[in-house]
Amino acid sequence: MKEINNKHRILIIGASGFLGQAIYKELCGYFRTFGTYCTDNYAFSKNQHFFQFNIEEDDIFEILDIVKPTIIISAIRGNFSAQVITHHHIAEYIVATDSKLIFLSSANVFDAYSKFPSYENDKTLSHSMYGHFKIKIENMLLRLPKRHFTIVRLPMVFGAYSPRIQEIKFHLKEKLPIEVFPNLIMNVTTDTKVTQQIHYIINRNKTGIYHLGSKDLVHHDDFFKEILLSLGVSKPLFKQVYTTNDDRYLAVLAKENKLPKHLELVSQDILTELEV
Repeated sequence: MKEINNKHRILIIGASGFLGQAIYKELCGYFRTFGTYCTDNYAFSKNQHFFQFNIEEDDIFEILDIVKPTIIISAIRGNFSAQVITHHHIAEYIVATDSKLIFLSSANVFDAYSKFPSYENDKTLSHSMYGHFKIKIENMLLRLPKRHFTIVRLPMVFGAYSPRIQEIKFHLKEKLPIEVFPNLIMNVTTDTKVTQQIHYIINRNKTGIYHLGSKDLVHHDDFFKEILLSLGVSKPLFKQVYTTNDDRYLAVLAKENKLPKHLELVSQDILTELEV
């Protein structure tokens, strides 16, 4: 039987989402772990370690006051303006209590760049609303002492029950074309690997910026073809979307903050996980 580590009390903001749930399942056997959920859900409401939290209506201070977390993991989605306010409050809390935030960011903080993959210390620049919002929160954290935060930048996340795989299966069922971007070069990851990496970051008290994508790069259309082969589909219907005539990179590679070999992955690992 695993012994619970009482050194940390962990609060996952957005623990009812795809990644939030995966992180909760990974950590709850090792730490005193709490989470928030948004919409009414009987399973979550019966769990005394879960708190209902509507980012547009509720103040996160109330939950922070009850849980008193030493580590907060932000995996929340929703209204961007409300998220900025919530993260302002979290920043005030972590400084006042000498605690720490692990913020799940995105490769989209670099989506204005297209010629090269991006590394941890590269300057962020985005043309998308989503990327711009993530940069805003990253910059808020970067003004704090380094011990208070870890920024985790993620590429596309896959997994057997991920929204992306569920969407692919829906399109197959409905005989709808699956959108692919032939000129997009990216890296990828899975929910299982991300949760293990976050567990390691907590155990080793790592701070700063981490890029948690595969070591190799793949073309979006080629990778989706491989996914469909892994799912046993040899002749899917594709809709090719060209946003540019040139290859465009949206990849976050590790250079400064590398994880141990057993926590690294390549794109083939994802395909192996999906095989039926």
